[in-house]
Amino acid sequence: MMTFANRNSRSAVLPIRAAAVSLLWIVIAVISGWMTSEAMAADKTDNPTIRIVAFGDSLTAGYELPPSAAFPVQLEAALKKRGYSVEVANAGVSGDTTSGGLQRLDWAVPEGTQAVILELGANDALRGLFPETARENLDKIMTALDKRGIAVLLAGMRSPQNWGKDYADGFESIYPDLAKKHDALLYPFFMEGVALDPKLCLDDGLHPNAKGVARIVDGILPDVEKLIARVKQQASK
Repeated sequence: MMTFANRNSRSAVLPIRAAAVSLLWIVIAVISGWMTSEAMAADKTDNPTIRIVAFGDSLTAGYELPPSAAFPVQLEAALKKRGYSVEVANAGVSGDTTSGGLQRLDWAVPEGTQAVILELGANDALRGLFPETARENLDKIMTALDKRGIAVLLAGMRSPQNWGKDYADGFESIYPDLAKKHDALLYPFFMEGVALDPKLCLDDGLHPNAKGVARIVDGILPDVEKLIARVKQQASK
């Protein structure tokens, strides 16, 4: 709370409050205008904006990349080039595990979301966490999204080979199993065509550079189009 030194300073706050109220009404008017314009545009095109959340870890977030090069931004641009009216929100958190994703699910995927690209598990595998735990967490995430009527594209991950064949088999089977269980779309490996390619990765050899993200977008794009088709099919019911 602000304290004023004397009565004269108290009187000075009145025009400030009036200006603040005026500014508030301007903001409300602008937001209302955006909403009206969006509604009018949807009316004219009969093609309302589809809201997708890219929910993942640093691979989604755009680790050490400018915001314009992150996966959700590049994906949205590619979809718009193909004529889709979409918004792709970036809900990627660097270092996140499947446990972390489960904990933040409710606020990271807001009301109004129609589809989710679920990309989690790489950090579980890098840390050698139990595959059974990752499976359970992803299962809970997908169950929650199912209950909300949100279409899901599950992006698979691979295990580092240093954990051995049994670990790799247990981990990599998570994604096709859960996609089948939840009738979700599956993109088998998010880093397909990018992993271990020095031209497409940062110096750490783990994260994609801007060109690597572009390659990921090219690879996953047909499945995202299938995801959008599911959203439209659900909306027509």
